[in-house]
Amino acid sequence: MGRLAFLLSIIIGAGLAASNATPADLVVQVKTTAGAPVEDAVVTVYPASGGEAGPIHFDWPMKMAQQNISFHPFVLIVPVGASVSFPNLDNVRHHVYSFSPTHQFELKLYGHDETRSVKFDKAGAVALGCNIHDKMAAFIKVVDTPYAAKTDASGNLVIHGLPPGPATLHLWRPYMKAPNNEITKTIAAPTAGQVSESFAVEVHPPAMTHSMY
Repeated sequence: MGRLAFLLSIIIGAGLAASNATPADLVVQVKTTAGAPVEDAVVTVYPASGGEAGPIHFDWPMKMAQQNISFHPFVLIVPVGASVSFPNLDNVRHHVYSFSPTHQFELKLYGHDETRSVKFDKAGAVALGCNIHDKMAAFIKVVDTPYAAKTDASGNLVIHGLPPGPATLHLWRPYMKAPNNEITKTIAAPTAGQVSESFAVEVHPPAMTHSMY
């Protein structure tokens, strides 16, 4: 084989390898240092390659309901620019607010089967409360990446379609013992298959009683 043909074979082979690279799945498990599963921990991933472009869309509802004097869900992930609805399903009135620097707002008293909405235009964590019911607490995690998910009751989550290569992983959870409730780690996604990560964390008792604790 001549030198030119040899070089062409390398270039073509590299191109085929790149074209055969498929997105990977990221599997994450989060437990306490005592081994108990940690629910509602949010993982966001930022691939060095940039990943998907365009508007971010998630399959779950952009909704934070008030029911049984609690917020549901306890942690909601939304993309930057999302409008979140706040329906009141209780037979009492609620007064929802947030003092978080990410997005401060106030939804003054409204009653059963009424709803309000708020648009979130900045990435970060938003802590929610009710001015009438102190025990109500919840969080909205506003993200600027499509690679985001939260752990289930078993402390597990899967993020599909992660492009191969290095990436930065952020693990965030309310009341977690870490600066700004967050841990950052560098990972490397394979060209196919899956990559697994596990975390052992400590979680503070919540500042206010919540039905999910």
